[in-house]
Amino acid sequence: MKVVALVSGGKDSCYAMMKCIQYGHEIVALANLIPADDATDELDSYMYQTVGHQIVVSYAKCMGLPLFRRRIQGSTRHHDLSYSMTPGDEVEDMFILLKEVKRQIPSVTAVSSGAIASDYQRLRVESVCSRLGLVSLAYLWKQDQSFLLQEMIRNGIIAIAVKVAAIGLNPSKHLGKEIAYLEPHLHKLKELYGINVCGEGGEYETLTLDCPLFKNARIVLDEFQIVLHSPDTIAPVGILHPLAFHLENKVESISSNGIDEASNLDTVFEVEGDVQQEGEAASEFVAIRSERSGVTKQELKVSKTMKDNVFSISCWLQDSSKNSSDLQEDLEVILMRIEALLMENGSSWENVLYIHLYIADMDEFAVANETYVRFITQEKCRYGVPSRSTIELPLLLVGLGRAYIEVLVANDPTKKVLHVQSISCWAPSCIGPYSQATLHNEILHMAGQLGLDPATMLLCEGGPVAELEQALENSEAVARSFNCSISTSAMVFVIYCSESVEKSERIIVQKKTETLLKQMKSNHADGTKKSKVLDPIFLYVLVPDLPKR
Repeated sequence: MKVVALVSGGKDSCYAMMKCIQYGHEIVALANLIPADDATDELDSYMYQTVGHQIVVSYAKCMGLPLFRRRIQGSTRHHDLSYSMTPGDEVEDMFILLKEVKRQIPSVTAVSSGAIASDYQRLRVESVCSRLGLVSLAYLWKQDQSFLLQEMIRNGIIAIAVKVAAIGLNPSKHLGKEIAYLEPHLHKLKELYGINVCGEGGEYETLTLDCPLFKNARIVLDEFQIVLHSPDTIAPVGILHPLAFHLENKVESISSNGIDEASNLDTVFEVEGDVQQEGEAASEFVAIRSERSGVTKQELKVSKTMKDNVFSISCWLQDSSKNSSDLQEDLEVILMRIEALLMENGSSWENVLYIHLYIADMDEFAVANETYVRFITQEKCRYGVPSRSTIELPLLLVGLGRAYIEVLVANDPTKKVLHVQSISCWAPSCIGPYSQATLHNEILHMAGQLGLDPATMLLCEGGPVAELEQALENSEAVARSFNCSISTSAMVFVIYCSESVEKSERIIVQKKTETLLKQMKSNHADGTKKSKVLDPIFLYVLVPDLPKR
């Protein structure tokens, strides 16, 4: 994909660009948000790093890429963790900036960011990407910070500390020092005080002066001033204000003034526009009406079961071939009926924890998704969209319609949802309106996992056993986000296997499942504390086909 990279000047956003290239993407533009006043070093923002912004403008020449900049007009107005379009919020500045990039470079399809652990930042980038039809790439997401810092240094990121704000970090001693110099000290502070070695807790910020992507020039900081924001004796806060710098040419063939003349690609674009005026209008609810007519109560079947504070609804069509011509019609009728039943119960889609979607033909997976997203949206699910699995079953052979849906519903919407839409190395992204996992009453409902390589979103090579191993690793990554492990906390494993898999391989898959879980359990074991291990139920289900991504 062609990528515009959000750059703050920090080590994370620069290394995220390097990871994008590693996975076959092409960086075609840079985007940077800066304070409205050049004299301001830092904004009171959880979203943007601006210290060192005076130097970031040089990245265009260093990389030979166009840089789109916008002065931040908004402020923090939407305080919830999840984000929805809010006029005047600083996130709308990012929307306007990336919208202009997309207008000038229509081939851009993805956005790179350096998010590592901040859900606040990730969710806002994903929200903007969703509104613009762009894919969010966050290849540093959930990576081990100690390993990540070492990897950055080993791969040539030359970055200096430009802000410190943590116990054990001293402005006069540590500002201006390279991360390679600071690394041992940061690991020591982690052992002593539990700081984040990559600075994810705001302990410090960096400015990249050189990296392998700076093909034309490196930045040399000639003079700077240390500004003390807080003289706290335990954790003083200070920033580095650059006073003078220059670019040092890397390419011998370019003349002394060639950095300015080498290419038209290193243009800097100032993106303007009023946040209040440019913000999208609030989306209006559009009623969905099915063209399907003549569906009788005898054809539309509903089953409902209830236990404690949770109930399930199953809905399908009987003998739908008499009236329907395609999957879309069947799904519309079923989803409309479920929506009506939820309303009758005083609930809505936001109460739904999990959805089992069964379709007659996996070749129509795209059609199923297109219909699904018209009913189940972020706007309708303020606590997060439900998790989902999609399986092909021979529905038509047993006289049913082209779709069968089962929803698990909680009477109370007190759920915690994990919905990561960014492509990363962590676990497969859920770009559509379905989440990786939903936690309710201490039970974690996990979405179906395929053997997808998270970084590429392609099925891994090696056949069914390799796909099984990858799917279990993906599930484990999701479980660890909730501080648990599938090897010790799982109650039920439902393992779907395609009919195309040879019988001998199915047996291997079953044996391999047990072996892999034992290995995970061993890796998860804590030598100082023995955690309770559940004895799960294993269900192996043979199905005609599975999704490919």
